[in-house]
Amino acid sequence: MEISMQVWVIAGLLLLCIVFLTSVSARLYQTAGPHEALIVYGFRGTHIVKGGGAIVFPLIEKCRQLSLELMSFDVAPQQDLYTNQGVAVTVEAVAQIKVKSDPESIQTAAEQFLTKTDQERESLIRLVMEGHLRGIIGQLTVEQIVKEPEMLADRMRSTCADDMNKMGLEVVSFTIKEVRDKNEYITNMGRPDVARIKRDADVATVEAERDTAIKRAIAQREAAIAKAQADQERVLAETLSLTKQAEAQRDLEIKKATYQEGVKRQQAQADKAYEIQTNIMQQQVVAEAVKVQQVEREHQVKVQEAEIFRREKELIATVLKQAEIERQRIETLASAEKQRLIAEADGKAASIRVQGEAEAEIIFKKGEAEAKAMNVKGEAYQEYNQAAIIDKLLTSMPEVARALAAPLANVDKITIVSTGNG
Repeated sequence: MEISMQVWVIAGLLLLCIVFLTSVSARLYQTAGPHEALIVYGFRGTHIVKGGGAIVFPLIEKCRQLSLELMSFDVAPQQDLYTNQGVAVTVEAVAQIKVKSDPESIQTAAEQFLTKTDQERESLIRLVMEGHLRGIIGQLTVEQIVKEPEMLADRMRSTCADDMNKMGLEVVSFTIKEVRDKNEYITNMGRPDVARIKRDADVATVEAERDTAIKRAIAQREAAIAKAQADQERVLAETLSLTKQAEAQRDLEIKKATYQEGVKRQQAQADKAYEIQTNIMQQQVVAEAVKVQQVEREHQVKVQEAEIFRREKELIATVLKQAEIERQRIETLASAEKQRLIAEADGKAASIRVQGEAEAEIIFKKGEAEAKAMNVKGEAYQEYNQAAIIDKLLTSMPEVARALAAPLANVDKITIVSTGNG
């Protein structure tokens, strides 16, 4: 049991020693960031730690941080700077300086600025740069300073490089902010250029206006030419269109005239054919009527002859006297001749009347046929055949018979005269 207690005590003491040593080491260990350098000096000499750390033993060693960050400050000498022309100018610039990153430069910068504040360090560097700026300005003209600021900055960097190296520094950039003078030299210096630029601008403006006017005139001329050509083409197109319209109208009128001529010719032919057909039909009707009249007259003659024969037989049967018979026969023949002549005259009158009625009917039919189309006329011509003519005659037959029988109605008696010849 006692042995176990001793072991635990020893372990605790060892742990306390480790914790103590760790705490002491942490206090003794100093670090430096990437933007600074740790300068350790003392019992072991001087050594530089950048971006790392080192143990600094108290009492026998010390350490300080040296900033490696970029320093930016104005370089503006309070006194006037004189150019090689003797013109006093005031120059304001901005300088950016930093400690170089190599150990030798850090060592040199530590020797120069380790115990100084930032203001003291910038003041020392500014004095050096103002001196160099004064010397460079004295070698240049005002025109060079104003017109070539980059050249001035390059000369400052190259001139200050040696002195900066001796302090472990480097000039990152040097920029001229402003150059001015009290005698308005710089202002007057620009006036000729301003006048020249203004003159050139005026000349350029006039030339541009001239070129614009020329181009405008050319464009207007081309536009006028194009318009004239367009108008000419339009007039030609309109003329051509009117010509084509006139030709089309002419062709249409010619076609209309040709068509009308054909229609009139066909109409005339149809009318002529209709007239011819009508005349033929009229002639046929008259001829048939005459035939009917002739047949009727022959029939009447036969009837009269039969009647005479019958009366003669009757007279013979009644034993008339020969003289009386002869007288009656002569009278009968005379009367028959008279009736024949009267019937012939009546037949002619009836023929004339029938012809007039046929002509009236023909005129009526003609007027009715003219109101119909040409194809109806053609069909009418084909359908109006011999059967229609016969039907017309049969329809007119009662009128003809009445006309022929009218003279017989006036006969009171018929005397048959026989000559004795049987």
